[in-house]
Amino acid sequence: MSNEKTILAIIPARGGSKRLPRKNILPLAGKPMINWSIEAAKNVPSIARVVVSTDCDIIANTAKSAGGEVPFLRPSNLSSDTSSSVDVVRHMLEYFKGIGECFDYVLLLQPTSPLRSPADIQGAIDLLNVKKADSVISVCECEHSPLWSNTLDDSLSLENFIPQNVKNMRSQDLPQYYRLNGAIYLTKVEQFLQEGVLMSGNSVAYKMDSHNSVDIDTKLDFIIAETILREKTHE
Repeated sequence: MSNEKTILAIIPARGGSKRLPRKNILPLAGKPMINWSIEAAKNVPSIARVVVSTDCDIIANTAKSAGGEVPFLRPSNLSSDTSSSVDVVRHMLEYFKGIGECFDYVLLLQPTSPLRSPADIQGAIDLLNVKKADSVISVCECEHSPLWSNTLDDSLSLENFIPQNVKNMRSQDLPQYYRLNGAIYLTKVEQFLQEGVLMSGNSVAYKMDSHNSVDIDTKLDFIIAETILREKTHE
């Protein structure tokens, strides 16, 4: 990506969390969880600004201490369980437009993906340039093939649970599936404002290592992420 293109990194960090209270600032391998995303973004030279959207004073102060910008506290109508990332991104872009600052690309970085590295972010930016795409979304390999999955009704019957042509296949012979990992959403601002989605029609996938793709939603996720981070610091 040429130096003329500007990127705004947005880290959304709502104060409320039912499954893992205060998860965005829980101490993770020696620092608040949100710090990992802020520091990763700030170590990518092509990112112009790293801002945090939050409704919580404590998160705001933590983010500022880590070098993130918090231009305002997010309004309550964008801080409920039903608030979408799209609304948060649009709100931040409108704020900057209101003060005369516009960006070519917006980069959404969920703080619950703390193992995402600066190299991952830069890799997604480079891929956007090479593919001339409107957006790049991070993915990782599925832990288990969805071909061995299905829904169950109240009978719990496994009849036709797995298609006959898949039933006798070895796992290593199944096609590799990928899933969105929630770590990186990089999209052209113009396209985002027109379509209102982070994944446009001209999107490409940035493949991430599964170890860097841990998305923290539960206590178990947190333990896994902390174990991986502590192992990395001792390598």
